[in-house]
Order: sequence, then structure tokens, then C-alpha cells
Amino acid sequence: MKHNKKRILVAPLNWGLGHATRCIPIIKALLNQGFTPIIASDGVALKLLQKEFPMLSSIELPGYNVTYAKNGKNFKMKLLKDSPKVLKAVKNEKKAVKDIIETHQISGIISDNRLGVYSKKVPSVFITHQLNVLSGSTTWLSTKMHQKIIKKFSACWVPDIEGDMNLSGKLGHTNTFDIPLTYIGPLSRFEKKATVKNNKLLALISGPEPQRGLLVDKLLKELKDYPEKAILVKGLMEDEQTIQIMGNVTVYNFMTSALLEKTINESDIVISRSGYTTVMDLAKLNKKAFFIPTPGQFEQEYLAKRLTEMNLVPSCIQDNFTIDKIETVKNFEGLKAFDFDIDYKKLFSLFQGE
Repeated sequence: MKHNKKRILVAPLNWGLGHATRCIPIIKALLNQGFTPIIASDGVALKLLQKEFPMLSSIELPGYNVTYAKNGKNFKMKLLKDSPKVLKAVKNEKKAVKDIIETHQISGIISDNRLGVYSKKVPSVFITHQLNVLSGSTTWLSTKMHQKIIKKFSACWVPDIEGDMNLSGKLGHTNTFDIPLTYIGPLSRFEKKATVKNNKLLALISGPEPQRGLLVDKLLKELKDYPEKAILVKGLMEDEQTIQIMGNVTVYNFMTSALLEKTINESDIVISRSGYTTVMDLAKLNKKAFFIPTPGQFEQEYLAKRLTEMNLVPSCIQDNFTIDKIETVKNFEGLKAFDFDIDYKKLFSLFQGE
């Protein structure tokens, strides 16, 4: 490894797998542009990126350890209860970053929603699709707090496009913002491939507990007597991949990017959460889908409702889901990709200052 290559710390939030997976194209682009990425995260997000990039150095950061409420109605209360834990983790994160910059000679930082991963010593970028943070009646406050944190960074990259025909709606678009804001286009680790459709259904689950497990259990019950070929990916990043056959359903604990890309391309319909990274991935692959937002998660509920109202993807709440609801998919258009080439050379010029 050449020592004159600039080292960029890439640090996604460990909250489901979405923040980590959308950093995959960023990490690949850094490598293509002659940088040396260093991965920093915790939990399943770190595990996933270590599997994707075994040749890169990786560092474990303090975990936020946020879990979701079992009942969606208590979602906001649970987050408030967890906030001291988060603030403590952010404080520890800042300390860790200070050391990492010194010990690893870091030239720049790309943080995907990790609130404490920035430095005044090197250019620091915050990636988010949440310029507005939806939290019901407290949206104004959560938005104000989030924007205050973003202002500590040198720049903010939004993985979407400007204009009305966008993926994130009011989440990623705001009238007033005080720091340099760049719409970099939707981020996805996948490519669309012309392929034979081998599976009728692919159920793709991720996200914090206990809601991840609750949806997996519900789907296994619903798919028990499913007459066509289906695949369920649990979103459990374990050391070894496990595969179980249950009737017409093949159950994986996790899939690597290459296998997941192949499986999504080969599936007619995808059932998943309506997390923003999933929306970007399915748009890139032009998929028909059915969304089940995480109960009480305002952002996912908003995205699911918006895409249903736009006649793109049907959705329903978790408690109401039954497998026959999949029939409604044929009445919706499905998601489509935007033709948008990210100019990584221009984007990374931020890190080229001497």
C-alpha cells in the first residue's frame, strides 16, 4: 500500500443495515479515485462492511445501542428513554475520532449519520437524507436538533436529486439550510441485470430489534403454505451464512451484496421495510415491491404512504399484513431509477486540499 494515498474514514451508523450498505458505493469510489478508505462502525454495520471489504482496515466505534419499542405507539418514548445512552456514545465517539485521526493519519471523514464523527482538523462530510427529521408533533424540534449537528460538519451530502420527482420527499428537501449542501443522487450498491425470474417473492428484512424479529416471525407464518417459490432474508449478520428450506421458502440469515443483487434481480416482488436505502436499491433495480414500515417509525411510515399515494408501491401496517395483500402489487407501477451519474472526482475534491 502506498503511504502517500490519502486515508478517508468512512463511518456509517449501525441502525439496521441501510447506512452501511449505501456506504459501499462510496467506499468503492474512494478506492477507484486513489484514496485509502478506513471503515469505522459497530455491530452488524461493521460486520457487513468487513465482509464486503476484508482487505480494508476497520475500527470499532462506541455503539449507540438503540432498540425499537415492541409496540409502535411507544416508539418515540423509547427513543427519548434511550437518548442519554446515545449522547454518551456520541461523546465517546468524538474522543475515539480524535485518536483515530492521529494514529491513522486521516485526511478526511465521511460520516453517514454518526453524530460525533467529525473533526475541525480535517474536512468532514455528513451523509443524510433527513434534513427534516419526522417525529410527529415534535418534528420541528428533532429537525432543529439534527440540523444543528449537521452544521458542525464541513459539508452535507444528500443521496437524492433536487426537484419534485425525487425519492425522499420532504425528508431530504428543505427551503433553508446554512451549510454547503450537495444532492449527490441516489446511492445503491446494486446494478440492474437482465435475468430469468426464479422467485415469485423475496422478503428482505433488516432493522433494530425487536421489530426485525417480530416481522420475520410473521412472514414465516404467512409464507408457510405459500404455493410459489419464495426467499426470506432475515438480516442477521452472523459469522457463517445459514440456509434453511421450509416448503417453498428458502430462508437465509444474510446475503452478501453479490448474492443479494442476483436474488433481487431474479425475484418478481420484494417485500421489505420502507427504509430509505431499500427504496434507493429497489428504484435502481426497477422493482415491484410491497412495503411494511417499522411500527411507529415516522420516516418509514411517511415514505411508504408517499410511495403508495404516488401509485408506485402498495403498503400496510405490520399488524394488518397477510400474504394475500401481495396481489395488490400488480395495480402499482413499481419503483424506477433516475439516470444520475455521481461525479465522485468532484465530490472527493474536498479531501484534496494540501
